[in-house]
Amino acid sequence: MKYLLSLMKDIVRKRGLILDLAKADFRKRFVGSYFGVVWMFIQPVVTVAIYYFVFGVGFRSGDPIEGVPYVLWLVPGIVPWFFFSEALNMGTNCLQEYSYLVKKVVFRVEVLPIIKMISCLMVHVFFVFIMFGLYLCFGWMPRISWLQTIYYTFAAFMLAEAMVYFTSAIQVFFKDMAQIVGICLQFGMWLTPIMWQVEQFSSSSLYPVLSVLVKFNPMYYVVAGYRDSMIFGNGFWQRPTMTLYFWGVTCLLFLIGLKVFKRLRPHFSDVL
Repeated sequence: MKYLLSLMKDIVRKRGLILDLAKADFRKRFVGSYFGVVWMFIQPVVTVAIYYFVFGVGFRSGDPIEGVPYVLWLVPGIVPWFFFSEALNMGTNCLQEYSYLVKKVVFRVEVLPIIKMISCLMVHVFFVFIMFGLYLCFGWMPRISWLQTIYYTFAAFMLAEAMVYFTSAIQVFFKDMAQIVGICLQFGMWLTPIMWQVEQFSSSSLYPVLSVLVKFNPMYYVVAGYRDSMIFGNGFWQRPTMTLYFWGVTCLLFLIGLKVFKRLRPHFSDVL
């Protein structure tokens, strides 16, 4: 607990430095690139378009889901997933990328994963506004519930941060961790109801079991929350059990990740 409190105090005290490093990290991605920041948005936009045409136009023939066009149902699910997967992928390699800072005795290496999270958050904010614009283009009027995306973004941020403390520490000693994370994210994208919905299997005998199992995935809470906010106008307090479960799992992962990080931290500079 003292370690956690000390870390939180350092984060608050060095918030200016952390934000500056996050901005520098964001800009560093585009050094030497002709189109610069444009490339960061092309791939996700193309991915959304492909999924829409394959699942919306192809498999579903453009039929609406729960009364909304498929693309409006798809985007609130895939936008938070892009943020989570990018944050986890990039955060896993943060200690190796910033090895010159890890070797500095006076630098608090625990802030490096946070720097990566904030850098990814800057991109995510852009996509959230794109999502808002898409809904406006379809004639949807803004709702107060749209502001809940701030809360669910924070939830995805904390979940990714909790996992990155573990994966980044292990990555220093076990270089295959980044590959394992990438494979797990590929499975995770399909295990999370982003392109599909649980109700599709309502006629199957496995539906009662599937509808329960899918909710054990913490990202289900974030994806469902984005759709609650954008489509249905539901508040996060209307999912009390899921809210308690999500934050319970996230806090547990956070404590485990920090414990592993703290235990391995003295050996980082030796390996790097």
